[in-house]
Amino acid sequence: MTDAIHWNGADLILHVQAQPRARRTEYAGLHGEAVKIRLNAPPVDGKANEALIDFLAETFAVPKKQVTLLSGEGARTKRLRIERPTKLPKDWAIPPKTRQ
Repeated sequence: MTDAIHWNGADLILHVQAQPRARRTEYAGLHGEAVKIRLNAPPVDGKANEALIDFLAETFAVPKKQVTLLSGEGARTKRLRIERPTKLPKDWAIPPKTRQ
């Protein structure tokens, strides 16, 4: 089990290793204790962070306002919260939600 993705109540917390300036925006598996996401955006003026939030909102079928960058605004390693995701991608290693 990895700490890259875990539940906090009804929300998912993601530890992300971002790779800006990639050919396309996509999930690229696990990178150590983080989810690797390639971003087709430069790390300039917050464009990579915007692309990451857009990608995660679409992937988990939530509005962009439900994706919050918790830490790592200017770094490649980031921590994000996805509030009440309505869709869970099958190819991601998402642990089952525990009852509280």
